[in-house]
Amino acid sequence: MNDGALNQLAQALAGRLIRRGEWLATAESCTGGWIAKCLTDVAGSSGWFERGLVSYSNRAKAELLGVPEATIDRYGAVSEQTARAMTAGVLMRAPVDHAIAVTGIAGPGGGTADKPVGTVWLAWQSRGGEAQTRHCRFDGDRERVRRETVHTALAGLIARLDD
Repeated sequence: MNDGALNQLAQALAGRLIRRGEWLATAESCTGGWIAKCLTDVAGSSGWFERGLVSYSNRAKAELLGVPEATIDRYGAVSEQTARAMTAGVLMRAPVDHAIAVTGIAGPGGGTADKPVGTVWLAWQSRGGEAQTRHCRFDGDRERVRRETVHTALAGLIARLDD
């Protein structure tokens, strides 16, 4: 997976959002804004990409996105429940049609037996709909885990828009 492939996905997503007249926002943890970077690399992205929030810490997830501290305490920052709460928080705070959220452990440290390095939860939600989630376990170093997460996030929204 190279930057060209990510750019192609971002271009494809842009085309779909433009045709539909819809807007997107992101909530990123382990990718640190990389999804938003890929989206804003597309000329004209201000016509369909509204905002990207980097909520790297647990405090940021709670303050910026309204993720309940009880959710993080019970399930962890890297969990389906937290990813769902992140997309819901974006949709409550941004005038958009779609939200993408990612949270994970990119490494090289921070993994546990239950959540090893490479564990990522992604969520996609459209306004008025339920969040859809995906659990991934990516192999490789920090760069590869993050790159695969960005790819999966973009491809996942494209697939959902095409349904």
